[in-house]
Amino acid sequence: MVNAVLTTPEPGTIVKPIYQYSDEQQAHIKALREYADSLLLDPLDPYHKWELRWLNKPDTMPRYMRAAKWKLPDAKRRIEETIKWRREFQPELIRPDEVKIEAETGKILLNGFDKDGRPIIYMRPGRENTETSPRQLRHLVWWLERAKDLMPPGQESLVIIVDYKSTTLRTNPSISVASKVLTILQQHYVETLGRAIVTNLPMLLNFFYKGISPFLDPVTRDKMRFNPDLLDLIPKSQLDSDFGGDFDFEFDHETYWKQIVDFCGIAEDGTRLEGYFDGPKNIQHAERPSQQSDADTEPGTASPTSTSSTTASVTSAGETKALASPEVTLATPELTEAS
Repeated sequence: MVNAVLTTPEPGTIVKPIYQYSDEQQAHIKALREYADSLLLDPLDPYHKWELRWLNKPDTMPRYMRAAKWKLPDAKRRIEETIKWRREFQPELIRPDEVKIEAETGKILLNGFDKDGRPIIYMRPGRENTETSPRQLRHLVWWLERAKDLMPPGQESLVIIVDYKSTTLRTNPSISVASKVLTILQQHYVETLGRAIVTNLPMLLNFFYKGISPFLDPVTRDKMRFNPDLLDLIPKSQLDSDFGGDFDFEFDHETYWKQIVDFCGIAEDGTRLEGYFDGPKNIQHAERPSQQSDADTEPGTASPTSTSSTTASVTSAGETKALASPEVTLATPELTEAS
């Protein structure tokens, strides 16, 4: 058994999907950014730099445009709602000690990557250890932010695996809590869910999914899979042995928590240690895919005409690897709807 966290995809992983945008789409992205800038907090506000940090991330504007199907008014509405939510919730500034107790049983674990370089979040409701409270939601959001930290350059989405093994009616989250989780994920982390996988769902809990069905938007519903062959989606070396993989991870709360906090450079007050403001040091300086225009690309599609030769690597805790190492490469932009 091992207790080292996997913080890099399998060598040779091709990160995908990678989007390139037409001139018209880039104009929409620029217009959305100008609108978001008009909403920015006063520079003297303590949260201003964190709000600007989020707006500056290369995936923020494109994700909101894709979620809005390239309708600029809808994208403006969506991003304004998220800005208001982030000011209240301040997800970047959740203190580790505030949510550490929620992580004691490993009911939510971030570990490993799928075949497309998406970080994997395992959720095990059967390991629930606390009563329903706002802290549970803050704990989930803390992990969404850490998954964003671990995404290799060019990757914008993650995988969630919900394992219902040993889950009971007592430990299963209520429909009310589940609806709040879905609201956060669907409205404030748009285009972030790459896959949602449900395993070992007992017949007893089928009612639960019927209960949350009205809160699932069509995009989220299309990304859900029940009891798939996980080895079709995740390399065996990256998949937890509980699910048929070779990664025999032994969870020790203190060891695991320290690795995540240290790798992401999270300070005690929830801010970032020096050099970690833009994320883990070995990820933040890696090159990201360009978003060059293509006059032959129709609005709403990704350009298939250019292949990115950018390579990048991320490192495991305690290791040092050159960023030029071709461990993780960026896929050729696909001819798919950018939505």
